[in-house]
Amino acid sequence: MTAICTKAPASAGCDRSTMDGERGTAMLRAARNGAEAMVVRLRELVRHESPPGSRSHLAACAGLLTRWGEAALGRPARRVVREGLPHLLWTVPDQRVLLLGHFDTVWPAGTLASWPFAVRDGLATGPGVCDMKAGIVQMFAALELLAGVSRVGTSRVGVLLTCDEESGSPTSRALIEEQARRSGAVLVCEPSTPDGLLKVARKGGSAYRLVADGRAAHAGVEPQRGVNASVEIAHQVLALPALASPAAGTTVTPTLLAAGTTTNTVPERATLAVDVRAWTPGELDRVDRELRALRPRVRGAGLAVEGGVNRYPMTPDVARPLLEVAAAAAKDLGLPPVEGAYAPGASDANFTAALGVPTLDGLGGVGGGAHARAEYVEVRHLPERAALLAALLESLLTTAR
Repeated sequence: MTAICTKAPASAGCDRSTMDGERGTAMLRAARNGAEAMVVRLRELVRHESPPGSRSHLAACAGLLTRWGEAALGRPARRVVREGLPHLLWTVPDQRVLLLGHFDTVWPAGTLASWPFAVRDGLATGPGVCDMKAGIVQMFAALELLAGVSRVGTSRVGVLLTCDEESGSPTSRALIEEQARRSGAVLVCEPSTPDGLLKVARKGGSAYRLVADGRAAHAGVEPQRGVNASVEIAHQVLALPALASPAAGTTVTPTLLAAGTTTNTVPERATLAVDVRAWTPGELDRVDRELRALRPRVRGAGLAVEGGVNRYPMTPDVARPLLEVAAAAAKDLGLPPVEGAYAPGASDANFTAALGVPTLDGLGGVGGGAHARAEYVEVRHLPERAALLAALLESLLTTAR
């Protein structure tokens, strides 16, 4: 892994050359001059629906992003197809910084028909506008600024855009980790908080499936001969709250539930999805042990626990040095102070941070309402955040060694 100087600007041992006020002004001006073009791009990207797992939609969206990325970086994209899903990679031999994002959304195909992209009162809305298509638009705008205004260019910047993050990154995780290990720092363009804070920590997450097996019987004629899997899974639902820890911020949430075949049959099988979130690896491991120790409560029933830890937490020690560089970059640009926040949700930043690679998240759109029809992005912040990302990249590339 290439070393990156990530100490605070005033710290001893970090010879970081900040941009002067004139160049900072020029970069911010160039970004603001491109504000209208960014909104046009955002509209086009949102209109390219990219629902999870839909190969045709994801391929079409990847085609659009390939054209944008090749124009911004001046080099061809590598389309990495895993299980039919197209991930986009721009890599370089001397990769100092990796820009990371995803273009899949949680929204099913056809959502645009009832919820089209729109801009009203300074807010852009539409499926995926915040999570995280605005971040991708800002990413490419920042690369164009780096190529046109900065002194360092894009020759040492890698870009990875995946298309299965909303599904847990099953086909892209190895690619993400491979590219992170080649880089000195990872900058993730997921949305910031609604207040514009960057993300220095994220909860880790686990996904489980409890499977209860019983015995079918006629519900009206001889229900006593059956073993009701629905009753068994109901006992487990009621047992789950005891595994959570409000004091530690650990949540254990039953979500998707399914059971039975017909209304007059004692269910012989029931399944329950369980979502677990925690701030520390120890808490994820504790819940994992306790879930696997669950035992059937209904006589004759069986219980199996599938799944496990998906992403360990992103801890602030890997992010705070980069946050300090971002804060200095914001100051150079004349932007408001940049601060960090803890985010309950997980992202692909969890993977890179777990490797010990310096990682900063939340560099995307300033907005909120992700995964809901209240999703929005504040249009006025698009050029400012593109300029911030470009200035942060310049600082990291200037001090890389």
